[in-house]
Amino acid sequence: MNTMEEETRSRAKTQETAMADVKILVVDDERNIVDLVTAYLKKEDYQVLSAFDGESALQLARQHQPDLVILDIMLPRMDGLEVLSRLRRESDAYVIMLTAKTEEIDRVIGLSVGADDYVTKPFSPRELTARVRAALRRLRKANPPVDENAPHQVLQFGALRIDLDSRKVFIGELEPEFTMTEFDLLAVLAQNRGRVLSREQLLEKVWGYNYFGETRVVDVHVGHVRQKIGGDYISTVRGIGYRFESSPQ
Repeated sequence: MNTMEEETRSRAKTQETAMADVKILVVDDERNIVDLVTAYLKKEDYQVLSAFDGESALQLARQHQPDLVILDIMLPRMDGLEVLSRLRRESDAYVIMLTAKTEEIDRVIGLSVGADDYVTKPFSPRELTARVRAALRRLRKANPPVDENAPHQVLQFGALRIDLDSRKVFIGELEPEFTMTEFDLLAVLAQNRGRVLSREQLLEKVWGYNYFGETRVVDVHVGHVRQKIGGDYISTVRGIGYRFESSPQ
């Protein structure tokens, strides 16, 4: 076996091991949905936990510390928003909400609870699996090996300081808390300051998947970021997307 073949097999084995270490919690009171999603995720070699009500979901999340949670909003014994609100106090797990098309997306995402993404029912299991893969790539990218010799990356805009290495944001002496998705969105906009980025571009750059026909999640998270840094840093370009201003308007 030549060196290139050995390296290819080694990378494949490392990737398989990494996938086997990923824990995903699937929460829905419809057992057929849980079974379907679980089957697709297990094909990807993820560890899958399942719960059918809110209280059980919270207990499993505390016990097993999943990397990602797929969470239905309508649950018995504690709805999905309450589960997410409590989960956010003690976990940075990536959360994809499942919701019916008739529900208000602003309420589903929740300015105070911090879901990262959502999928409306009925949904394609392949699409959901693609979003899971994209989310896990982001999680690995957000936690790279530490290179102590690399220059520290900090973006400064007046009182606003974005530390790309520690993934922290400071406004003067204040340090507001950001979810992974909020930080990634702010970082992408700030690194492209002065340029207009469409909602579709932001979906691809931040969420890591191609356009599936719904960009509302971008608008909601821009709203989250604006609330935390002040609304003047990010301008809306009507009909296109958003632009980060080097100096607040």
